[in-house]
Amino acid sequence: MLTVTLEFRTEDLVPLGILPRGLFPKYESVELLETLRLERGWRLQLLRIRRRGPLRSDAALERESRQIRRQYGLQHFEVVQRDPRRREYVLLVRQRNPETLERLLALAGGRIQPTAPFRIDEERVVASFRGESRTLARILARLNREQLPYRVLRSSHAGAAAEEGADRTLTGPQRGVVARAWALGYYAVPRRITLTRLARATGRSGPALGKMLRRAEGTLIARFLASELLAEEPPAGEGDPGAGGR
Repeated sequence: MLTVTLEFRTEDLVPLGILPRGLFPKYESVELLETLRLERGWRLQLLRIRRRGPLRSDAALERESRQIRRQYGLQHFEVVQRDPRRREYVLLVRQRNPETLERLLALAGGRIQPTAPFRIDEERVVASFRGESRTLARILARLNREQLPYRVLRSSHAGAAAEEGADRTLTGPQRGVVARAWALGYYAVPRRITLTRLARATGRSGPALGKMLRRAEGTLIARFLASELLAEEPPAGEGDPGAGGR
């Protein structure tokens, strides 16, 4: 699998409908935390948005929800977390896909996925994608044909052994909830989101999510301890009084 990080100019993506107009007079940056669903016609994503001024109240957002959805091309949005000190919202957002993105999704055939880092500000978009090398090459070739300027910031391969090890560590659902918990600040000090709010963002009950996280954490800790014990084992023959030459 290949992970590629690209850089675009923000102004080049707005006319294509990939970014909405009028976003950055009000907002400082947008960070993609996780793509939950990426389908033909729509996408469901978890976004961290930093506002230039103070956060709006929940009541104000509720009053203006229809205008916000229309202005930014949203089908649905929900405030998952507010951080007034950082002037940040974490939003669960369902959006329609513009025509350009639809063509790229059809070409990808479900074999690539957005990943971190994925950050947008007024000047540039840093976007990362993970998937099959041949599929990513086709996507880049299409961008070249459509004369959409970009720069490759980095490109890295994950070895087969590393991927197999990751698959053996956690199940797919466990990896998903742990990644979302990390992105939303569940493991931050101090904690930025409660288990109850995190459960709402994952569509699970609090007790079920808590059990899943504990099992995942237990698996990760057991694997870490096992690797530490292996690292501490002396080389063969070392410390064995009968191993020396005579």
